[in-house]
Amino acid sequence: MFKPLIDWYLAQLATGGYPLIVLLMAIESSFLPLPSELVIPPAAALTSRSGELSTTGIVLAGTLGSWLGATVMYWGARWLGRPLVLRYGRYVMIAEDKVHAAERWAAQYGAGGVFFSRLLPVIRHLIGIPMGIVEMNFWRYSLFTVLGSALWCTVLTVVGVKAGQDEALMQGDLHRITLWLITGVAVLGTLYYFMVHRTMSKPKES
Repeated sequence: MFKPLIDWYLAQLATGGYPLIVLLMAIESSFLPLPSELVIPPAAALTSRSGELSTTGIVLAGTLGSWLGATVMYWGARWLGRPLVLRYGRYVMIAEDKVHAAERWAAQYGAGGVFFSRLLPVIRHLIGIPMGIVEMNFWRYSLFTVLGSALWCTVLTVVGVKAGQDEALMQGDLHRITLWLITGVAVLGTLYYFMVHRTMSKPKES
C-alpha cells in the first residue's frame, strides 16, 4: 500500500531533486496544505541510502519553499485585506472560521507565533493571513518564518535519515511503517492539541 507511493516519490526526487522539494514545500505553506512530513523525510531517506542529495541541501530547499509559500499567503492577505479574505477565502480552501482561528493564534502568540507556527500542523499555512492583514513588517515576518522552517526541516531531515537506515521500513514492512506513523501522529497530535487546538477552538469574541 505505502511502498508503491514511496517508490514513486523517490523516483521523482531522483530527477526533480531540490527544485521539486522547493515546489512541494511552497505548496505545503500555501492554501493547499501538503504535509511536509510527506515531503522532507522521504528525501532524507533517499539521501541516507544513495547520497543523491545532501541533508544540508534538503534543509535549505525545504526552508526556501516554506518561505515562498508563506510569502504568498502574507502578501495575498495584505493586498486583499480582511474583508476580501473573509469573503473570498473559501474559494481557495480558506474558510472564514479558519481565518478567525488564525487571528486568535496571532493575537495570543504575536511575532513568536510565526516561528512556532512552522512547527505545527494546520496553523503552519494559516499564520501568514493575520500577519498580512495587520501588515506585520515583512522582513521580520520572513526572519521568523525562515528560522522556524529551518528548524522544522532539520527535524524532519533527521527523522528521514533515521528512517532510511531502517531496512525493514524501507522494504515496506507494514508493522514498522505503522509504528513510525503512530509515533509521528502522537507527537504532532500532542503539539497540535496543546499549542493550537485550545487556542483556535475558543469561540470568536463579539
